[in-house]
Amino acid sequence: MSDNKINLGQPIQIVQTDADNHTFLLDEEALESVLLQDHVRNKKVVVLSVAGAFRKGKSFLLDFILRYLHRGGQNGNDWLGNDDEILAGFPWRGGSERDTTGILIWSEVFVCPGPDGQEVAVILMDTQGAFDSQSTVKDCATVFALSTMTSSVQVYNLSQNIQEDDLQHLQLFTEYGRLAMESNDAKPFQSLLFLVRDWSYPYEAPYGFAGGNAALDKRLKLSDKQHEELQQVRKHIRSCFQKIGCFLLPHPGLKVATNPNFDGRLSDIDDDFKSQLKELVPLLLSPSNLVVKQINGTEVTARALVEYFKAYIQIYQGDELPEPKSMLQATAEANNLAAVANAKDTYNKEMELVCGGDKPYLNPHDMDITHERCRENAIALFTNLKKMGGDEFSLQYAHKLESELEDIYENFCKHNDSKNIFNAARTPATFFSVMIIMYFLSGIFGILGLYSLANLANWILGFALVALFMWAYIRYSGRYREVGSYIDIFAEIIWNSLLKKVVEGMIYQTSKTALKRSLEKKTN
Repeated sequence: MSDNKINLGQPIQIVQTDADNHTFLLDEEALESVLLQDHVRNKKVVVLSVAGAFRKGKSFLLDFILRYLHRGGQNGNDWLGNDDEILAGFPWRGGSERDTTGILIWSEVFVCPGPDGQEVAVILMDTQGAFDSQSTVKDCATVFALSTMTSSVQVYNLSQNIQEDDLQHLQLFTEYGRLAMESNDAKPFQSLLFLVRDWSYPYEAPYGFAGGNAALDKRLKLSDKQHEELQQVRKHIRSCFQKIGCFLLPHPGLKVATNPNFDGRLSDIDDDFKSQLKELVPLLLSPSNLVVKQINGTEVTARALVEYFKAYIQIYQGDELPEPKSMLQATAEANNLAAVANAKDTYNKEMELVCGGDKPYLNPHDMDITHERCRENAIALFTNLKKMGGDEFSLQYAHKLESELEDIYENFCKHNDSKNIFNAARTPATFFSVMIIMYFLSGIFGILGLYSLANLANWILGFALVALFMWAYIRYSGRYREVGSYIDIFAEIIWNSLLKKVVEGMIYQTSKTALKRSLEKKTN
């Protein structure tokens, strides 16, 4: 096949980034232009994605995979091409700044024989590198999760070794993807390949699949001596993927790493790297190793994959998922929440000593004074505790503490009011007072011949009597509590709008009369 066939395709950006708002947009038209081509739209798809940290050669690797697919692997090891051939395809360049943003796929879909002999559509996917200076944790998690959810083979591109933070990031990203998918007992993702670039320890584990799987087994091995957190990371990774493997690649050479004009010529790449590429790429794309994309156990066609992309991008644009956090942010949150809990506990203990369950009723004014004192002590304790994240970060938790202390105080007030025998007896006293008043009014209206008003007073008296009996039954049996609460509310309205003023007036008049008589006695 002609080397110029690469020019028939080009990278198509299907997921775009909004750098200002840190959101992702799906270019549906671009996606459909690739996946809804007549010759592939109804074929089952194999989606090979490469993801990982930025500036680690993901696009560089994909272009060698492109070269293999364009040449069909028909010429054995000759698919690598001539020594002076420039590497083309997905855009890549040297340097320390990121190049790829969002998610790209190759516009040309390759129709290849699949595992069962039927033709499948092979799609190559390139992703934005993680952990650059412009991406948040959510950006990194979203890109990795989307590529893992939509691919059948996810190549996790690493540098030099499989480190613990690599596993922890993988745990975070796959969990973020798993949350967006429908829950079921099956493993949510298919095939994961750890691709360790620049492996410098061939004396411990040789390059290739055999050495890679040995190194991976060592890293993912569970041991009783491990901390529970380390065990959980490894269990999570194994529970997310149906198949996990590893491949070790040597360093491509100093000319590749240091020459700003390197353009992918094989003559500048070390022989060890080229030798391992000849092993890696054919094994990934051999018919027996092609992994057809499945979702919930159903093999996916190119047409269906379009709909899944649309559904998944909507989830990551909404509020259905929690905000993924960095380890420092999560630790700082936990640290500040612990300080809030400590301060609340101190407030509760101090309030309990004054107005707890076994303490008698406390005057509301004294309650307010006690609350202010305990509140100031709790806030001072929170302020003085050492906390992570800085003062500005802790300020939001200080506001949270103040709000929760007010809620706790309201509960203390309600509990204190329940101890007031007059408050407890307010409802029966209100209805009893209404009955007495209506009894006398009925008699007065009857004497005056105002029988309609007398009947109305008798009706109100009967209603108050029924309400009083119902309230007593509810309090005794504990049933129909909702009805009881309405009776209490109704009694409180009567008390506040009528009887309270009458009682206060009577108390005031009685006190005034008593004081007047006392002064007269002293004068005499």
